[in-house]
Amino acid sequence: MFKIRSAISSDVPEIFSLIQALAEYEKLAHQVTGSAEALALHLFGDPSKPGGTCVEAIVAQSSDQLVGFALFFHNYSTFLTKPGLYLEDLFVLPNYREMGIGRALITKVAEIAVERNCGRLEWSVLDWNENAIAFYQRIGATVLPDWRICRVTGDALQHMARPKP
Repeated sequence: MFKIRSAISSDVPEIFSLIQALAEYEKLAHQVTGSAEALALHLFGDPSKPGGTCVEAIVAQSSDQLVGFALFFHNYSTFLTKPGLYLEDLFVLPNYREMGIGRALITKVAEIAVERNCGRLEWSVLDWNENAIAFYQRIGATVLPDWRICRVTGDALQHMARPKP
């Protein structure tokens, strides 16, 4: 038995632990440089201040433990001239997989997108994660083979932001 609900501020330490577990699963733990405090600001901070409330999360709870989460934010489609939702992370602890929790989480995010009149729901998946790709295809998603994610972080982002002489 599990329950899907909106995250609350007291969930932040557990959500951050789930983020760390996701990073371990994806073999990217070395890239986790954030903190639970920053996550709390971004989930529940003052939206009128920089960084405050720029993401949302829903969680899967079993008994008194969080066993999964979905974190998402708004984006925009110029072609559709509609807002969209971008699913940054969807994760369920290994011992709780194949119980319908992942499907329930992504279904809830889709419901939120429909309620908000979003034109699309998007996310990324690692090309080696065949289980996730198969799951996404089973629930009706199209994995776009001709699109690639472009990313600038850290020093490269700082360099890009510097004015050129």
